[in-house]
Amino acid sequence: MSLRIAFCASEAPIAQSSREALTRLYGDHTVEGADVIVALGGDGFMLQTLHRTEQNPAPVYGMNRGTVGFLMNEYSEHGLEERLRAAEETVINPLAMHATRRDGTTHEALAINEVSLLRAGPQAARLRISVDGKLRMPELVCDGALVATPAGSTAYNYSAHGPILPIGSDVLALTAMAAFRPRRWRGALLPKTAQVTFEVLDPDKRPVMAEADSRAVRDVVRVDIRSEPRVVHRVMFDPGHGLEERLIREQFV
Repeated sequence: MSLRIAFCASEAPIAQSSREALTRLYGDHTVEGADVIVALGGDGFMLQTLHRTEQNPAPVYGMNRGTVGFLMNEYSEHGLEERLRAAEETVINPLAMHATRRDGTTHEALAINEVSLLRAGPQAARLRISVDGKLRMPELVCDGALVATPAGSTAYNYSAHGPILPIGSDVLALTAMAAFRPRRWRGALLPKTAQVTFEVLDPDKRPVMAEADSRAVRDVVRVDIRSEPRVVHRVMFDPGHGLEERLIREQFV
């Protein structure tokens, strides 16, 4: 029996033309009626697709029509059904962000890669960090800080010199960007069950914004972050090229 495949593509011309070619070969189904969702684009589009389809049980298989493509498989128009049947599946739980702004409004979002706090003005941010309700750092002066999942540990976290986390490690990375005080503080490894709370000190003079997978909330005074096990993302990779292998390989480049 043929697989029911739903194709989605970024707005890039190469992704759109690839979608046209694939739908001619394999047909196209709605996301709701599909066995597999095939995303054509780069890593950013893959994250958008996972967020958009998080209520749908079908797994997502990405093919790279972007740049880096860390979350994507190699593009080919041939033998797609065979590749999908042989693909390995990785399960990812996102982070849940609850952000409170200076005006008292609250905003919630999910992040597959990371939740980050960034200074939004010329001066460094001043942050207070608690873990599971216990104060761990009275003051961190920095350009920003983030909490990353294993799946996102090779993204912004890695650029900020945070650790790469094995995909099945049940660990979160807490990483600082350009820490000034404590000098060169690199962060911490936390259990996946931990709840991290950032409080912004002196938000009027030193404004801070929060981002969950690039979805921004400005003028935050408090951000609570925890893993959300009730949301499950199923991501498919070609055999021998799964996310665990990619995370290991990235450390030996």
